[in-house]
Amino acid sequence: MAEIKLDLAHAYKPNPSRDEDYALLPLKMTFRDGGAYALLGPSGCGKTTMLNIISGLLEPSQGHVWFDERDVTKASPQERNIAQVFQFPVIYDTMTVAQNLGFPLKNRNVPKEQIKKRVGEIAEMLEMSHQLDMRAAGLSADQKQKISLGRGLVRPDVSAVLFDEPLTVIDPHLKWQLRRKLKQIHHELKLTLIYVTHDQVEALTFADEVVVMTRGRAVQVGSADQLFERPAHTFVGHFIGSPGMNFLPIDVTDSGIKVFDNDMAIPNGMIVPKGNLKLGIRPEYLRLSTDKQPGTIAATVQQVQDIGTYVLVTCKIGQEAVRVRLSPETVRPATGATVYLQLLDTHTCFYRNEELVS
Repeated sequence: MAEIKLDLAHAYKPNPSRDEDYALLPLKMTFRDGGAYALLGPSGCGKTTMLNIISGLLEPSQGHVWFDERDVTKASPQERNIAQVFQFPVIYDTMTVAQNLGFPLKNRNVPKEQIKKRVGEIAEMLEMSHQLDMRAAGLSADQKQKISLGRGLVRPDVSAVLFDEPLTVIDPHLKWQLRRKLKQIHHELKLTLIYVTHDQVEALTFADEVVVMTRGRAVQVGSADQLFERPAHTFVGHFIGSPGMNFLPIDVTDSGIKVFDNDMAIPNGMIVPKGNLKLGIRPEYLRLSTDKQPGTIAATVQQVQDIGTYVLVTCKIGQEAVRVRLSPETVRPATGATVYLQLLDTHTCFYRNEELVS
């Protein structure tokens, strides 16, 4: 296992001069020894580029990669001693499950008894002990991917195990089982795990810390709670949550807050930064009021949807749609009704130039 440090940038074209020229903008990042991390973001944000740089499949155009105190920027994946699990299963159909799991150890001339013992341990973790003598050709896609996961985990001496969207080919109802199993294995083996995904549920349930990425930039690194409660960037607020955070343009002066053409008083004791800002609040924290109070603003109900576990109310303030999540037991407003939304409370965030204002 190793602590991994990055201080680099990467562009696929020569002589980059604009942010748009970079696949990865300049960044400094540390992955702690034994930590579980997820690289989360939409397609094209740079997360796979970062993973390939960590693994040694790609050399950064600028900067360095360190494993512990060793500069491995130009080292191969073999020299870095990493394991990588890809989006599609990489196994040998003609081999049995046991032979597939033991192949990385056999290649390193590990004694047969040690291979058998280690393969047995990993197979038990993956709940595949009863399939060890089966040929891989007869297995389903999710079982084959479990073998790929096992091959990545079978070597106890790896510096890190890297996962590139490993559950994409898995049926949705089986994904939660494998996520739970990966989490359990991480707690048992204490390996450094880095997991690439565009699925926020996968990232937030698997990782201790999530790196949220957009357009080649890592905009926030934090726990699930930190990303949800205090998004450091408006993109994080949009991307994390279902539905994402509400944002409204506001102008804050000494006399109060203007939201479009509406005035809103600031509750006593609440400090709000001055200037042209964006107000951000999650649908879960918005409250409906029947009368105007400090921190509330009038809105028109456009749609009421019963999602089952919650009720989603879509309101209109000026030209902006604002979504409110209510519990199913809450009295539901009628479509077209005027309600007051409590925009200001301890969960409200403020943004300047898309970044959180303390």
